[in-house]
Amino acid sequence: MTDSITPPPELVSKWCCEDGEEIKSSPRWFFSVFAKAAQWGADQELEACAKWVGSMFHGHKTWSDELRAARRPKPPSLKEQALKTLDGLTLPDDAFETIRFALEALDG
Repeated sequence: MTDSITPPPELVSKWCCEDGEEIKSSPRWFFSVFAKAAQWGADQELEACAKWVGSMFHGHKTWSDELRAARRPKPPSLKEQALKTLDGLTLPDDAFETIRFALEALDG
């Protein structure tokens, strides 16, 4: 049996006030708080699973990191999106290489 995943009261209080002066009985307000609570619970479960995976494989951190990356993928950076778009374009070779070189020089 797993532990109950219940957010601490101080975190729920914080979520209830984050969206400003929203009317506390509006559906949008409830949706916002419930969505934050659901995400928090899912994150707690993911961390518990990652910890378990790490412990089963003698602290092999890479597999825990792989699990996190698979379950919480980061959206591609603007640089990655631009490089992917560039691969689909037909440009003169010198323009293509200039743009690719500039994009690869960017951070992120």
